[in-house]
Amino acid sequence: RALVVSLIFKAYLSISRRLSGAGIIAGDAIPPEERSGAELFHTPTLRSAQLFERVCSEQPVCDPIGRPEVHAAALKQATGEAIYTDDIPRMDGELYLGLVLSTKPRAKITQLDASKALALEGVHAFFSHKDLTEHENEVGPVFHDEHVFAAGEVHCYGQIVGAVAADNKALAQRAARLVRVEYEELAPVIVTIEQAIEHGSYFPDYPRFVNKGNVEEAFAKAEHSYEGTCRMGGQEHFYLETHAAVAVPRDSDELELFCSTQHPSEVQKLVAHATTLPAHRVVCRAKRLGGGFGGKESRGISVALPVALAAYRLRRPVRCMLDRDEDMLITGTRHPFLFKYKVAFTSDGLITGCDIECYNNAGWSMDLSFSVLDRAMHHFENCYRIPNVRVGGWICKTNLPSNTAFRGFGGPQGMFAGEHIIRDVARIVGRDVVDVMRLNFYKTGDLTHYNQQLERFPIERCLQDCLEQSRYNEKCAEIVQFNSENRWRKRGMAVIPTKYGIAFGVMHLNQAGALINVYGDGSVLLSHGGVEIGQGLNTKMIQCAARALGIPIELIHISETATDKVPNTSPTAASVGSDLNGMAVLDACEKLNKRLAPIKEALPQGSWQEWINKAYFDRVSLSATGFYAMPGIGYHPETNPNARTYSYYTNGVGISVVEIDCLTGDHQVLSTDIVMDIGSSINPAIDIGQIEGAF
Repeated sequence: RALVVSLIFKAYLSISRRLSGAGIIAGDAIPPEERSGAELFHTPTLRSAQLFERVCSEQPVCDPIGRPEVHAAALKQATGEAIYTDDIPRMDGELYLGLVLSTKPRAKITQLDASKALALEGVHAFFSHKDLTEHENEVGPVFHDEHVFAAGEVHCYGQIVGAVAADNKALAQRAARLVRVEYEELAPVIVTIEQAIEHGSYFPDYPRFVNKGNVEEAFAKAEHSYEGTCRMGGQEHFYLETHAAVAVPRDSDELELFCSTQHPSEVQKLVAHATTLPAHRVVCRAKRLGGGFGGKESRGISVALPVALAAYRLRRPVRCMLDRDEDMLITGTRHPFLFKYKVAFTSDGLITGCDIECYNNAGWSMDLSFSVLDRAMHHFENCYRIPNVRVGGWICKTNLPSNTAFRGFGGPQGMFAGEHIIRDVARIVGRDVVDVMRLNFYKTGDLTHYNQQLERFPIERCLQDCLEQSRYNEKCAEIVQFNSENRWRKRGMAVIPTKYGIAFGVMHLNQAGALINVYGDGSVLLSHGGVEIGQGLNTKMIQCAARALGIPIELIHISETATDKVPNTSPTAASVGSDLNGMAVLDACEKLNKRLAPIKEALPQGSWQEWINKAYFDRVSLSATGFYAMPGIGYHPETNPNARTYSYYTNGVGISVVEIDCLTGDHQVLSTDIVMDIGSSINPAIDIGQIEGAF
């Protein structure tokens, strides 16, 4: 109703301006500060500039590290020639799998009848939990608290109840709609964090707490204290390529999977579990993904497992690629969070203590929610030193599709709370928020509330560079003037610093492997444990190998990520893909260099091709594996107090100017400046692409 009134008023302002322009009504009929209310937003001409460190002139020309090399598949992707999972040509006898989804958020399945679907010509089979033993049907990335097919009860709308294999997609989806599922609804249905709190619906072993200093004493001595709450909703991943899988039986007891997943080893392991095959008879391949953002780290199993099971039982190739609406219905989102905090601070705005409760909405199963909560609890203070801290975490069990990893993995949600706290403090003491930020910033050498020392902490420099680059002070004055001259248009500016810890929260995932094969013509085939999601990981790995071997990047190729080349891989996630796999690639290259060293000494003027040729005829192995385990991490307050939680931190500051239309709520970002400190970039073009893409 308010919007309709606003739009009528907008039309009135617009018509009045035109009438006064034509001289029909007086020019001052509409006051000057009201006139801009008639305008609509138009997309401005985009202008951007990227600044990065240039490689020193002494670096050899063939050394690509630090140079803005073009993404290895950029041209293929731009022309549409890049092959994704569903672009694999149809095979002889291939079937399509249509999924039967729950239409209730919480209910008992009283009847499951597929007879009408199976009566259709071209429908070959229907699969449900009855086709698996209880053990085979229980799956999950860490805890096996999910099901391949819902068993007896559904826990969310969109849960997979069964699957229909048919000759083509249209037929499979039509048949899936004919499967009759009858329910007996159960109560209560819990959707929000508040409902979970009301019903005490938490996962076992929670809440958990992290403590530092003496919070009670800090509040007793505080000049000021404030209690507040803030919340952050979910977010859809919206990768361009939805979840997809193609399974092909090879021989009588082998399965090959092509899957759009960030974690091929996880898919291999769970397919082996559901089909009762040993893992060495299941190969999972991922050539490239059309985006992932964490949504394909653990949720790929929703599609891969039914597809693999159908292919294994029917001895025919089976494929499934979710439609966008199915993908958004079945897969989870970013974790919604609710924070309740109490903060103690001085009259200057120096924070002396904080007691904060973090609640995340996990959905119906655990998935990776425990790890997301850990990271949020570790990042809630963002860049600010708080000497006395008590942070508690609750994982809420609700009737939503299981929420999952999503770019930042709890970090952004935690930092969101920290930025609310710093603004509350600045508002109460009446100081500029940037001054209060500076007063509270960590300094190099400080300890976090989880006892990690900050070895280098360049946030002050990032902030100063960003303030200067964005003309912060000038823009502040311009905004004040604009807001005083316009009643229905307002502008504002936000400054956000960040600190993000680099490492998997789970110790054993911080490892990677690589395999390098050099062929007789000198060309190099590189395999590593990371997946190319579009982020440019393969390009960086080629650069690492080119530097280590001292050869041009044109001689190196990465075909795919596959579990039969590099086993037991970690997911490509947590911003450690290039750290872990790059070091594994270097390890393999060093082994090759050692073997080639005597040949290079004997032929100092030889070319790479000549050295490789000589090595082959001298019967020197031209294949090497590499491995890397991240050192010095795995902090635990009792069992490993001297280790670090994170390998290091990346820091950045962003400043945006935004204009809003107070009548319609429409908004437009007018300018953004971002300064990131990511150390020495392997490839500035790709790193800037990642930063801009994330923004």
